[in-house]
Amino acid sequence: MSKHYVYVSLPSAAKIACYAQDPDTGKLSFLRDTTLPGGAAPLAVDHPQRCLYAALGTSQIASFAIDPESGELSPLGLLSLSAVPCYLSLDQTGRFLLSAYYTAGAAAVHPLNSDGSVNEVPAVWLSTARCAHAILTDPSNRYAYVPHVAQSNVIFQYVFDEKTGRLAPNRVSKVKPLPGAGPRHYTYHPSLPVVYFDNEQGSSVTAYHLDKGTGALSPFQTLSTLPEGFSKDNTCAHIAIHPTGRFLYAANRGHDSLAGFALDSQGKMTSLGQQPTEKVPTHFATDAAGRFLYAAGQGGDRLAAYKVDPQSGRLSLLDTYTVGNNPYWVLPVSLGGQ
Repeated sequence: MSKHYVYVSLPSAAKIACYAQDPDTGKLSFLRDTTLPGGAAPLAVDHPQRCLYAALGTSQIASFAIDPESGELSPLGLLSLSAVPCYLSLDQTGRFLLSAYYTAGAAAVHPLNSDGSVNEVPAVWLSTARCAHAILTDPSNRYAYVPHVAQSNVIFQYVFDEKTGRLAPNRVSKVKPLPGAGPRHYTYHPSLPVVYFDNEQGSSVTAYHLDKGTGALSPFQTLSTLPEGFSKDNTCAHIAIHPTGRFLYAANRGHDSLAGFALDSQGKMTSLGQQPTEKVPTHFATDAAGRFLYAAGQGGDRLAAYKVDPQSGRLSLLDTYTVGNNPYWVLPVSLGGQ
């Protein structure tokens, strides 16, 4: 029988909270906390969903084995770094952990050991620019991109070697967005050669065509994440695509909402408006089936749960959960199938 869990990082409490998820109702039930040696922010899980990785504010990455029956996290190792990671992801083979570094302006790739722990010797450590914010390999595992917010306002383009874990600048090494955009996070369309970046300073989402032969990105559409007439301060945080590839969501910090978009057969966006959510929604995620979405309000102590309408993509609030001060990252995990 499959098991479903939702992990929530709580940096100010230096722990990860684990909840059991009912896959039929979306209801969450608290199970336990895992105490950490430092405040955890970004989380990641490997593709078999047997290991969880947490970036710590103490310039470390903690790795854990996930018990498939209970969801309990057992420590596998603690990697010390020279900088604080702001983003973690795994390549498509599950052999390498990729990381981005905001203050240090860097990106790195570390091999994973046979037990899932992170090898202390990186395959590559690259200086990029200040305010690097994410890194992910594309579905072909041939390319990776590092967006930079604020004054850097650039996307670095890399070729990824899945045998060695090395990153090399692509032939065209950078994409320069419109002034003031600030690309922060991004997500790949599951079946189209399209990548969506949310723009932190621009409060918008830009869709890029991805050339499968060269890995080059070219923008073709940008839409605001805000309602018309909103003039207060706002920054975008996370972006995620629905598993079906039909819907896209981006978090507004300031407007405190989740902007929704419908995607057509070519990947073009149409706004669905905004769903109010908890204060400062820095991260959110859907479950594997795409039936429910969970958003953490970093400006408070609650996690909001929404049902996703499978036809329209619109969100309807199911419940809110008090999870602890300043919840940050949300990571749904399904073990043993959906």
